[in-house]
Amino acid sequence: MDQHDASAQDHAVVVAGGGPTGLMLAGELAIAGVDVAIVERRADQSLDGSRSGGLHARTLEVLDQRGIVDRFVEAGQTHPALGYSGLWLDITDFPTRHPYVLALWQKDFEPILAGWIDELGVPFYRQTDVAGFVQDDDGVETELADGRVLRSQFLVGCDGGRSTVRTAAGIDFVGVDAATSWIIAEVVMDGEPEVGMRHDSLGTHGIGPSGHDGLMRVVLTERELGDGRPDLDDLRAALEVVYGSDFGLRSADWISRFTDMTRQATTYRDRRVLLAGDAAHVHPPQGGQGLNIGVQDAVNLGWKLAQVVDGVSPGSLLDTYTDERHPVGARVLRNTMVQAALGKPDDRHQALRDAMSELLEMDEPRRHVAAMLSGLDVHYDLSAGHPLLGRRMPDLDLDTAQGRIRVFDLLHEARPVLLNLAGSGDVDIGPWADRVTVVAATHSGAWELPVIGEVPAPAAVLIRPDGYVAWTGDVGKDDLPAALTAWFGAATDR
Repeated sequence: MDQHDASAQDHAVVVAGGGPTGLMLAGELAIAGVDVAIVERRADQSLDGSRSGGLHARTLEVLDQRGIVDRFVEAGQTHPALGYSGLWLDITDFPTRHPYVLALWQKDFEPILAGWIDELGVPFYRQTDVAGFVQDDDGVETELADGRVLRSQFLVGCDGGRSTVRTAAGIDFVGVDAATSWIIAEVVMDGEPEVGMRHDSLGTHGIGPSGHDGLMRVVLTERELGDGRPDLDDLRAALEVVYGSDFGLRSADWISRFTDMTRQATTYRDRRVLLAGDAAHVHPPQGGQGLNIGVQDAVNLGWKLAQVVDGVSPGSLLDTYTDERHPVGARVLRNTMVQAALGKPDDRHQALRDAMSELLEMDEPRRHVAAMLSGLDVHYDLSAGHPLLGRRMPDLDLDTAQGRIRVFDLLHEARPVLLNLAGSGDVDIGPWADRVTVVAATHSGAWELPVIGEVPAPAAVLIRPDGYVAWTGDVGKDDLPAALTAWFGAATDR
């Protein structure tokens, strides 16, 4: 590929992969006015199978921050508890407007999110993949499998666990190899299957109605580690091993395999190439965190990338993406490994499971683990000070001169907000006035954070576009300009 192809199509950002992470990132960039395009191998958002079946509270909050959460809630079903290796953790007492899990399969989630992307006018390059790329000081030339070339300032790999972008960038993907595999399928059976869960020396298995046109959903722990895409014969053999019968297995709408492999990219950035979602981290599906963490990666990266593209902030702002999201990803990998261990069928692991079950019946351990799974306890290490720093801003009801408004309503345009809680008086933030929305408001209720509980109300708070608090204090203090500069660019006319 020539380093500067005169026929290349120009975009500010190219996103490789149009799954949940890629769609969310494209939406974040488009809201900020960035010319972004998605490369996606599928002709549309159709998916086989019932993967990624739930949206956690923090994911629902970030969708709420963009004003689109109702689209998803109307399509799904709410459940009051999170699953943790078969144990159930109630979250209805959490301080959020979404204290539940929203049951919504990825195949239903993606078309709704893609509809929002279409409204924002994001172009797709469909039925093709990234074949390779070359990056230089000024940008990236991405070659597609169909021969087209895209020139952009940045390329973001949201192209899954076998990411071509990550591999081509030479970013190491380190972790633990698979030791156990499962087959999952939706099938037609002529016989009467044994409905329910089964635990044996191999592990946990289950058969039950899928809710789709009389199909049965099957999950089987395999006797030996499997590799690649399984077929009907593999499924039939696995059923025979576990149940002694294939229950008249006639056909499968889809069959897939997953493992307990756990890996993470050592960095999420190589100069002008970045990674998000499964391209940056893969892990077992226990706890249903994969789709959720990918969407949250995108929301962390989107506004930062937009500011760098627009020349508002230096490229070094993108280093905070790895700094903030890599520890979050590492923690997800750890907790899924714990869940996989708790699911082991032998007596020693059952004793461990029993002990964990007793602990999680207590309020404090339950809140700790449930907040971790739901993403509500994410804390970016920004600086010492107020407990809000680096944490999600609560969606408070605010009273303003224009009437009552929610905090999340202020974030619909993905702009930073300086919230002056004195409730009156103009605040002049000088050169940042065109970048940061200033809102004077009051709030009469308590400020409460998951796990931490009530915190003192700050005089003012600076909220990043991703909904996390960058600064608290008095708007007249000298440290506010430093925070504005660090996160939203230098105090110069552009």
